[in-house]
Amino acid sequence: MIDILNLALPYFGLIFVGFACGRWKKLPEQGLVWMNFFLVFVSLPALFFRIMSKTPFEELNNLPFVLATTLATAIAFFLSGLLGRLIGKLSMREATMAALSGGYGNIGYMGPGLALSVLGTQAAAPTALIFCFDTIFLFSIVPLGMALTAADKRPLIPTIIAVLREILFHPLIVAAYCGAAAAAFHIELPVAVDKMLGFLQNAAAPVALFTLGVTVALRPFGRVPWEIPSLVAVKLLLHPVIVFCLILAFGPFSPEWAATAVLMASLPPALNVFVIARQYNTWVEPASVAVLIGTFMSVVTLTTVMWLIRTGQIPFPA
Repeated sequence: MIDILNLALPYFGLIFVGFACGRWKKLPEQGLVWMNFFLVFVSLPALFFRIMSKTPFEELNNLPFVLATTLATAIAFFLSGLLGRLIGKLSMREATMAALSGGYGNIGYMGPGLALSVLGTQAAAPTALIFCFDTIFLFSIVPLGMALTAADKRPLIPTIIAVLREILFHPLIVAAYCGAAAAAFHIELPVAVDKMLGFLQNAAAPVALFTLGVTVALRPFGRVPWEIPSLVAVKLLLHPVIVFCLILAFGPFSPEWAATAVLMASLPPALNVFVIARQYNTWVEPASVAVLIGTFMSVVTLTTVMWLIRTGQIPFPA
């Protein structure tokens, strides 16, 4: 258990350092703009390019694994939206944001560093696949749902084209398919460029976790809406169970791949849930509450999943 805590606490420690700094210093939130830009457009793309490019292409060609993990995310998403409608009496637009909080884990900020620390380099390929296809699904369904429920509805075809363009040119997706192409054609970057990308990759996790803590600290914490506990329970408890069942159904996969899928599904709601809610000006304050509560609760739930994986308590048939 000490080994697990030594793995988990640095990640949560960075979040809490950021949270403490955000509470203590009270600097304006505009100061995070360049940090977020660095993460989304520079550091995380470098991370995913290097993960994909250094993974043998045949390992990335695993359709059953993609189907299992993406279907699990879709189930968690739609179940959370349904709970938002039934428990919180939310509108369709609000329920879409609630669905995002129950289906969208912190796969960009926490996922890669945590998976590689717990499971080693064999987690690189499944982590990249989960990130890519979860992002494609969520970044497709949410803008489409928001466009179809907007007061000033746009025509369907232009909306779909806009969504596809947003997915195709998202910096993290671009980095992933460029990395896959580099793996497929065995392209090796010059040593200097690769070292620079390595520096940027190493910055991704600490900057992301510190930024997450500061951003959560700056969010006002009001009352907890009735739907939030059920949404957090879906994300932290039910989503990993759904993934485990679908991994068994679509498998067998190697134990490292199966464990990576369960670990990634156990991550708390992503900070981007709040960012997207603010972008659409829908369910904004509950989104910040969901991220805050989910992050704190995951100290227990995620650490427990890590312990179960490292001690072999979860049976992953090979």
